Amino acid sequence: MEYLRTLKPIFTVTQHWPPLSRIQARYCSKLASAVDTVREKKTVDKFKSRLSSGPSFQDFIKELPANRSRAADEEPSEKHDYLSEGLLMGNSRKVYFETYGCQMNVNDTEIAWSILQKKGYQRTAHLSEADVVLLVTCSVREKAEQTIWNRLQQLTAMKRKRLKTHTPMKIGILGCMAERLKMELLEREKLVDVLAGPDAYRDLPRLLAVADGGQQACNVLLSLEETYADVMPVHHAPRGHSAFVSIMRGCDNMCSYCIVPFTRGRERSRPVRSILEEVRMLSDQGVKEVTLLGQNVNSYRDTSEEQFFGSDATKLSRGFKTIYQTKRGGLRFSDLLDQVSRIDPDVRIRFTSPHPKDFPDEVLHLIAERRNICKQIHLPAQSGSSRVLKAMRRGYTREAYLDLVRNIKQIIPDVSLSSDFISGFCGETEDDHQQTLSLIREVGYNVGFLFAYSMRKKTHAFHRLQDDVPVEVKQRRLEECITVFREEAERVNAALIGSTQLVLVEGESKRSAEDLCGRTDGNMKVIFPKEDVHVQPTAFSTVPISAGDYVLVKILSANSQSLRGRALSLSSLRAREVHCRTPPEDQPDEHVAQTQL
Repeated sequence: MEYLRTLKPIFTVTQHWPPLSRIQARYCSKLASAVDTVREKKTVDKFKSRLSSGPSFQDFIKELPANRSRAADEEPSEKHDYLSEGLLMGNSRKVYFETYGCQMNVNDTEIAWSILQKKGYQRTAHLSEADVVLLVTCSVREKAEQTIWNRLQQLTAMKRKRLKTHTPMKIGILGCMAERLKMELLEREKLVDVLAGPDAYRDLPRLLAVADGGQQACNVLLSLEETYADVMPVHHAPRGHSAFVSIMRGCDNMCSYCIVPFTRGRERSRPVRSILEEVRMLSDQGVKEVTLLGQNVNSYRDTSEEQFFGSDATKLSRGFKTIYQTKRGGLRFSDLLDQVSRIDPDVRIRFTSPHPKDFPDEVLHLIAERRNICKQIHLPAQSGSSRVLKAMRRGYTREAYLDLVRNIKQIIPDVSLSSDFISGFCGETEDDHQQTLSLIREVGYNVGFLFAYSMRKKTHAFHRLQDDVPVEVKQRRLEECITVFREEAERVNAALIGSTQLVLVEGESKRSAEDLCGRTDGNMKVIFPKEDVHVQPTAFSTVPISAGDYVLVKILSANSQSLRGRALSLSSLRAREVHCRTPPEDQPDEHVAQTQL
């Protein structure tokens, strides 16, 4: 009340209004009034005429669909009355894509190309032929963004040379960097003609039409609904045997170091029926491996149909928590994984990138039971220190993470684990760093993605924490983590020497045309000589090996990054269950030191 009393004078209203008799009225002649009325009418009519021929307010906002559960095969309406359909067509102009960053960006490239292909654009693999160059970008780390800035300088120089002899080349930035750095990209030396954020790919034909008219065009609005469920990506994998399928977009976790929620928006999941349709199509095309994609792929929750709603709460891994309220209802990741794995028993199923909190036991048991769900789990730890994990807002402690690892290994004994780690996060001490090294040794990963911390604007860390670990210290700690990671990966991989692994062949080895390469169920690269093999283990006839074949390979040596072996025969996921065994003591060891993780 004391505070309110001090505010009382602010709300006091004076009562000293001037008497009505003092208000002077203005008078005009009838003639002058009539002239003014005619002029005003002409001005209004002229304005209305110009307004009716220009864009309306609706042209600048995206309407919500009348039916939120639109059928996956229903084409959405994307009409722009102020642009003729002819202007939106590509007219055989050639588009060149460059993709940077994660697998989600690979899938985004396929979505963007699907949209442009329907408008008559052509795709080229040669930059020199391109009329439109589109860079699909990443903003997770500063180094990734600097790579794009350098590339833009190169492309701009090429564009200036082409102005004299060819149709002007248009340069576009798609994805996370477009959303995060829109103003810098548009204003910095006028390098970019088109900007399209992760939720604006449907708008690419219009944006390119505006750019063709000489203006910069930008749409980086984030959506609460966009999943591109009705857009069938044009898969452009160079080897054709594997494909990425996006099942959800965005992230709600709000880890303090991560820019993804700000560049990709909130979580929303693609309807199950749309995903199953795409996987069936890929299976019919002969694809042998499908990777389900999402920023937090195992938090998938489809609520697109009424029967999916319910009161069941989302289950988390034991000892894990979130900063958001518990979500209820919907088809969960285990439901989707179950249905996808049933489409074709001879198609491998992988998924990335998950969060450790979303591994309830039903997901783990499903992976263990289904032969075509790969026994390989990506389990991003980020740090081995509970104190740092709390600052990162990861929702778990070191102890909870290790309990999850033990639970996974108990349910899936032959599992392969990979992880992400960040060195030099805000406030990380030398003791925190040593705890990370000890975690790497204790778990035993065979694949890792390790980076020095790079602060991103908009994140919680940018606003609340201090990037106080010197660059040289970050780099030293990163190198120590990589060294320990290699040592443990070599130990884990050496245990496979003498085993027989089922390998999906990718094609020729990059280092030698005399060798082939492929990947095991655990996602380890295997290199073996290009030799004819038996059609079956007991058959006498032999055939050459082709990309997309499943081959049984005897592992003869290993290092921290790959395995070497010799092919025995063709096989399939349904033909044989492959077990690893402990190698004999006299098994020759051919470890080779690697210089890059």
